Amino acid sequence: MDRGSQRLAQSSMAFVLAGGRGSRLYELTDIRAKPAMYFGGKSRIIDFALSNAVNSGIRRIGVATQYKAHSLIRHLQRGWSFFRAERNESLDILPASQQLDNENWYKGTADAVTQNINIIRGYGPKYIIILAGDHIYKQDYSVMLEHHVASGADVTVGCIEVPRMEASAFGVMKVDESDRILEFVEKPADPPAMPGNPDQALASMGIYVFEAEYLYDLLEKDAVDPNSNHDFGGDIIPSIVQNGKAVAHPFSRSCVRTGLEEVPYWRDVGTVDAFWQANVDLTDFKPELDLYDNEWPVWTYSELTPPAKFIHNEEGRRGHAISSMVSGGCIISGSRLYQCLLFTGVRTHSFAELEGVVAMPYVNIGRNARLKKVVIDRGVDIPEGLVVGEDAKLDAKRFRRTDAGVCLITQPMINKLDL
Repeated sequence: MDRGSQRLAQSSMAFVLAGGRGSRLYELTDIRAKPAMYFGGKSRIIDFALSNAVNSGIRRIGVATQYKAHSLIRHLQRGWSFFRAERNESLDILPASQQLDNENWYKGTADAVTQNINIIRGYGPKYIIILAGDHIYKQDYSVMLEHHVASGADVTVGCIEVPRMEASAFGVMKVDESDRILEFVEKPADPPAMPGNPDQALASMGIYVFEAEYLYDLLEKDAVDPNSNHDFGGDIIPSIVQNGKAVAHPFSRSCVRTGLEEVPYWRDVGTVDAFWQANVDLTDFKPELDLYDNEWPVWTYSELTPPAKFIHNEEGRRGHAISSMVSGGCIISGSRLYQCLLFTGVRTHSFAELEGVVAMPYVNIGRNARLKKVVIDRGVDIPEGLVVGEDAKLDAKRFRRTDAGVCLITQPMINKLDL
């Protein structure tokens, strides 16, 4: 990072929107917000946005929480408490509170910032970068800050290239040859194509860069607008497109890649299928996301655990894992694993056979269990001999089975089984 980029980062504050439930993850978000979901064996989803900020040189961070925030707040307190005020560093946890009109909840993404303007002002940032706390990616925000300043934009919007007919699930931008946004539409039925590339569209990543004083003025006007939903994508950005200068920043220009990562990696793991696939993909010989990059580490809370252990070495009862990731504190006791990702403290017992299993922390898998294409919530006790992934109709009766054949297993589901 050059000195110019470093100065921009140091004069900026990151505001992370981390209040969403993620309802398409069903029972996985019954007790935790989507940004607090586990990912990759050790991390939580929010760690990626926070790590990007820290690695980019941004050391002033606010995290707005709302839905089922306890798990998220506890993680932030344990894993992100290394900021030092004497070095002009801070991480503020900002739950929705009775600050305006005696209303508890944030009314929209813009309102989440509005309710905390006084706290943000107290740090005196020159630029503010708004981040979504529920996506998996590696990005150098200082490059995006440079683009914002150089273009003279009122807002710079981070965007990814997606197949045009898949862009209907996003906010989509129509841009000209200079990246100026001509139109910003939420979830359009017929998404506008990129210039010179009719099969691709530019979708919003939910990342916005503003000059701080300009943003404060916008939000204060929006707060008293009775016709506004107080949302960045629905209200703030379209207004700037019409009345100011909005510029698109393609993710490919600032994504962080090692030699192993051939294409820019960005994932919204907001469904059970997407969550399972993104985790299992990490077990590939050459995964699209490199978690072993020491130059751009994913910071997180790491429990103190002993190394993983593999035991028993007799025919049919040999503890081994192939094309799998096994975290600290796991004991693979006489079990066979293929393309599995086990989080901290998972125990698998003799003669169990696991394929495509994503097991969250402290799952216990009993003897002779056979599991295929499953996501197991934290702390679930899988009974001996349970078979999942071989009978679609039976699986659908007992667990939450997706159209792609992935089964989500929680302890209440196990408790209802007639075994």
